[in-house]
Amino acid sequence: MSVQKESPYVAHVFVCTNDRGGERKSCADNNSKLVKARLKEAVYGKGWKGKVRVSTSGCMGLCARGSNVMIYPQKVWLSEIYPEDVDAIVSILEGIMADG
Repeated sequence: MSVQKESPYVAHVFVCTNDRGGERKSCADNNSKLVKARLKEAVYGKGWKGKVRVSTSGCMGLCARGSNVMIYPQKVWLSEIYPEDVDAIVSILEGIMADG
């Protein structure tokens, strides 16, 4: 039987890295792997390790609006994300951490 627990993270950031190899639009087209890497660096740099988790996500179903990033449990959904948008995501996380 499964065990249900509360998330150990204040925020869990999911970055879609789905890659369709150029056959159709996908989140990887906007360099989402670099978005994830930069977010992980920022989380570590802010001292949020263990409080904010950055994870890879598969397809979220809105590839035409990619790259897509979700922050839970706050229900924040960000689309059309590029590596240069990481600072804006970190600002959102700063607000979340201030409230958490």
